[in-house]
Amino acid sequence: MSAAVEIKNPGHYQVSSRTKGLFFAAFVVGALLFVLGLVQDAERAWYSFVWNQFFFMSLAVGGLVFTAIQFATSAMWSAAVRRIMESFTAYLPVAIVMFVVLAFGIHHLYHWSHTEAVMKDMVLSHKSGYLNTTFFVIRSIVVGLLFLFFAHKIVGNSLAQDQDGNIEHTNKNKVLSPIFLIVFALGYTLLSFDHLMSLDAHWFSTMFGVYNVAGMFYSTLALICLIAIWLRRAGALNGIVTDEHLHGLGKFMFGFTVFWAYIGFSQFLLIWYANLPEETGYFIRRFEGGWFWVSVFLIVGKFVFPFLYLLPVDQKRKESSLVFIGIYMLICQWIDVGWMVQPEYSPTGPSLSYIELGTLVGFIGLFGLTVTRFMGRHNILAVGDPRLAESLVHHQ
Repeated sequence: MSAAVEIKNPGHYQVSSRTKGLFFAAFVVGALLFVLGLVQDAERAWYSFVWNQFFFMSLAVGGLVFTAIQFATSAMWSAAVRRIMESFTAYLPVAIVMFVVLAFGIHHLYHWSHTEAVMKDMVLSHKSGYLNTTFFVIRSIVVGLLFLFFAHKIVGNSLAQDQDGNIEHTNKNKVLSPIFLIVFALGYTLLSFDHLMSLDAHWFSTMFGVYNVAGMFYSTLALICLIAIWLRRAGALNGIVTDEHLHGLGKFMFGFTVFWAYIGFSQFLLIWYANLPEETGYFIRRFEGGWFWVSVFLIVGKFVFPFLYLLPVDQKRKESSLVFIGIYMLICQWIDVGWMVQPEYSPTGPSLSYIELGTLVGFIGLFGLTVTRFMGRHNILAVGDPRLAESLVHHQ
């Protein structure tokens, strides 16, 4: 059956000049609003920065993680959409630059970065060997460079296979991918501990890294699905990305909605049951004031609604349904990251202004520019993949 399938190379996908202009304008406007925020309220601006930086960095890492999983498991069905996942890695160099930028805001974000505070606090003093500015910056950049190295190798092999069709590129990625997944598990956990959990250095949770991994899967799958539909509607992947592929992505979106809820509840249950003051404070702050309603939204809006919405088979196959829920899930994950970040700055309730929204717009512009640039320089279909013919006739 595979041999009879004719594979047409759609080539590169060049977005319109207008789209490029919109992304660039978003970046410029966002950067200006962030700088204005630094002048008017530096602490708030930096909290907004770490919020959006972590969200978009997670999408880039998520693209590489899903790519690696496809190679590690010798997945067939995903060959038609794998290049979309790979395109997200184009943002990784920007993410590393943003780690450097973040270094200038450490004193506004992290209480443990103040020497006088550490000297007066026994907990911070005991953690100072790990939580110090120099080691924080080194860890972030080293982890980012490791991710970039594996992206260069794994995505590089995939792109090279477009040129020669040599199965050795797949074989190399089968070796590299499991190694990367181990590096990812450790490295991404460190980033989530450092950038998010240490905003309150007295609090800790051994499940916090897994909680963020679940959120990363949740949002990355939504974005993969959205871009697959966008390219199909644009004609670039029409006849290549089928309803069967959308169904597969829809099932993963449904599955990781449940997985995120399971991990979130498990983390909460362990802390509630142990009832230790150094742990419960984190959730007490998020169940007081305006944050109570955000917490309720995450339970109902991020889990219950997507769960019920994606439960019927038809909802996981219809473009319009997946576009709606994909955008909705991305918004939910952005709110969730904000729920982890902003209570440390604004304990009475969520705060949205030109600073938060402007920074978001700027990061959208940067992410859009890097991903569309990748699509404009490389095939949007892995035409050299030996599993592609089988993927094109994939049936659920």
